[in-house]
Amino acid sequence: MATEAKTTTPRERYRAQVRAEVKEHAWDQIATQGASALSLNAIAKQMGMSGPALYRYFASRDELITELIRDAYRSLADTLRAAAAEGADPAGLAHAWRGWALQAPQRYFLIYGTPVPGYHAPEDITGTASDIMTTLLEVLTASATDSPTTPFSTHLETHRDWADGHPAPPALLHRALTFWTRLHGALSLELAGHFTGMRFDPALLFEAELHDLSAHRS
Repeated sequence: MATEAKTTTPRERYRAQVRAEVKEHAWDQIATQGASALSLNAIAKQMGMSGPALYRYFASRDELITELIRDAYRSLADTLRAAAAEGADPAGLAHAWRGWALQAPQRYFLIYGTPVPGYHAPEDITGTASDIMTTLLEVLTASATDSPTTPFSTHLETHRDWADGHPAPPALLHRALTFWTRLHGALSLELAGHFTGMRFDPALLFEAELHDLSAHRS
């Protein structure tokens, strides 16, 4: 804290505080009304500010959404890195992922749900997302066994930008993508409530998916 006091001015600290408060109100709006209904003017009213005053902190709705997406990616990346640092295996990492999603579904859907209508993301927004895949690849590498070569894994040899230059062999890249897609398939359906009327335990389905992924190693 002493270092922060030396390197930031009172004006900068106040600006950071207001921006943090704006984001808290934005998350509340998204949780209750959905991201498509996000309104800077409504947030300004809640904070006792004028619309033009709030636009000094976020120039547009797109800028605010971009900041929220980056925060969500960072939060998930930090969660997974912490699990990996504690020695989590792929299943442990998946449970950390699910726990993060269940804790705040609005964060999950902002980055993995339906795109927000009218929102245009900057090209560099995927940078933090690659941190998530890197952690997944590192955990899978630590528990890797031989995986069969498939046409898709061969294809990945020259299509690995999403892996941020990770040196994993193509078969392991394939396994990471399989893990990622199946995990999100189960999570997205659970969080959207599609299992509610089916009367089974989504946690047990998640466990079954992880068991199947471990058995196939692909």
